[in-house]
Amino acid sequence: MRRTLRNPVAGTGADIASKMAGADSDDSLYPIAVLIDELRNEDVQLRLNSIKKLSTIALALGVERTRTELLPFLTDTIYDEDEVLLALAEQLGNFTMLVGGPEYVHCLLPPLESLATVEETVVRDKAVESLRKISHEHSPVDLEVHFEPLVKRLASGDWFTSRTSACGLFSVCYPRVSSTVKAEIRQHFRTLCSDDTPMVRRAAASKLGEFAKVLELEYVKSDIISLFTALASDEQDSVRLLAVEAGVSIATLLPQEDLEALVMPTLRQAAEDKSWRVRYMVADKFSDLQKAVGPEITKNDLVPAFQNLLKDCEAEVRAAAANKVKEFCENLPEDSRETIIMTHILPCVKELVSDTNQHVKSALASVIMGLSTILGKDNTIEHLLPLFLAQLKDECPEVRLNIISNLDCVNEVIGIRQLSQSLLPAIVELAEDAKWRVRLAIIEYMPLLAGQLGVEFFDEKLNSLCMAWLVDHVYAIREAATCNLMKLVEKFGAEWAQNTIVPKVLGMANDPNYLHRMTTLFCINALSEVCGQDITTKHMLPVVLKMSNDQVANVRFNVAKSLQKIGPVLDSSCLQAEVKPVLEKLATDQDMDVKYFAQEAISVLSLA
Repeated sequence: MRRTLRNPVAGTGADIASKMAGADSDDSLYPIAVLIDELRNEDVQLRLNSIKKLSTIALALGVERTRTELLPFLTDTIYDEDEVLLALAEQLGNFTMLVGGPEYVHCLLPPLESLATVEETVVRDKAVESLRKISHEHSPVDLEVHFEPLVKRLASGDWFTSRTSACGLFSVCYPRVSSTVKAEIRQHFRTLCSDDTPMVRRAAASKLGEFAKVLELEYVKSDIISLFTALASDEQDSVRLLAVEAGVSIATLLPQEDLEALVMPTLRQAAEDKSWRVRYMVADKFSDLQKAVGPEITKNDLVPAFQNLLKDCEAEVRAAAANKVKEFCENLPEDSRETIIMTHILPCVKELVSDTNQHVKSALASVIMGLSTILGKDNTIEHLLPLFLAQLKDECPEVRLNIISNLDCVNEVIGIRQLSQSLLPAIVELAEDAKWRVRLAIIEYMPLLAGQLGVEFFDEKLNSLCMAWLVDHVYAIREAATCNLMKLVEKFGAEWAQNTIVPKVLGMANDPNYLHRMTTLFCINALSEVCGQDITTKHMLPVVLKMSNDQVANVRFNVAKSLQKIGPVLDSSCLQAEVKPVLEKLATDQDMDVKYFAQEAISVLSLA
């Protein structure tokens, strides 16, 4: 059964506006009447619009009428469309000043309480978010008189929806109430942690860590630990996995000597849980857990647990653990870091490099390069480089990208020469691969690689590759190569372009293959803006103008398109003297397409 807000009351917006305005109503309230009418309209969009303008209505009515008339009207008349309720829940969270400030903020509680009990989760969550927001604006007295009774009503509601909402409100009112009320709040939270409905236990588990943070340490030990243990062994895995997250928060609150006895047995059990979702959560939160428990427990407990997670039978768990490899290794105690990595972690990492699941390999590739800075030059060359090479040749493009994206941290450790001898041949091999999609992937990494390797190294080793792609037989490669040149110029600057790139590009204008001549035009389009006016006017424009006499119509109409593209870079005298005559000539061309594009360029550049 669906809990909704009450049915709409009779009467039009104009009636209500006139009631709200009093007997001497005037035309100034007419727009408000329209908005109120829209609140009751059958069209959801109109109702939504009106809700979003609630603050306007409230401002026009003033604080007293907002409290005594608008809020009851809203509570009574809103339809139960989820979108509308969601917007209302959000608006009410910002209504404090519109009802007269913190002194009257409790007037917002009745409509938000109703919204916190509806069936749709997003509406409830938004209502709880707004309640949490306005709770801070209650004085301690108002909190006990108005807010805390609301939390109790929700916590003991018949519907699970209200009980789940209550879970999110305990932590915001607990710190500011008297000790008697605190005891009641703890009791209500305990009750909800053992509620019959899994959804309620789930909500309680998700807020357990947050609630623990506002409790006094004695109650963390006496109340929270037992609740944590119970939730972590709940029959529902969706509850158990949320308890893991709470366990990490609780571990940060307890003194070191209590951790082993109170928290670790439960977390050990979670790391070996029969449900992969729970093990996934342990892997996902592993770095936070490691920081919370400190170096001794890390060495004795977490290292073996981490090994098991890296070897887990479920790919999702292995991927989550692989993601944490670098972070875990960084946070190991310094005195034993290298030994632990070399003897316990690296063997598992070697297995993951050839994992059957691409998500696992990809997750590992995104962090594995970071190990080089931890292990130093010799270990990197001996143990890690072979793994990087294997991943660089992986069939999955994401794995290759993740390796290339992180080359800079290996470069810092082993130096560019060593890097070029080992990894660069693999990159060149991929750049010349027979499959065009592999070539395309490498082109996309090229600007990244260039930025990491520097201009001299790039010119020596990779520049010729980039130029070769411009005459590839696949159009997608030529197009990507053009875009790549633009990105390289952005990295290395216009002077580098003028000396290195531009002469080679312009040389292709005389190529016997018309497709390559067109590539020259595409390159000029891409480079004109990054190279600037001087290089474009002196070097590129003469080539484009000369190509307007090309035998092939496709080249000629691309000349018109190029002139339109580079026109904004040129100054007006150059446009008038050099570009305009050529476009006018092309506008009388025998080919329809050439004519069309020439006329379009004349119009766009305002040369008519």
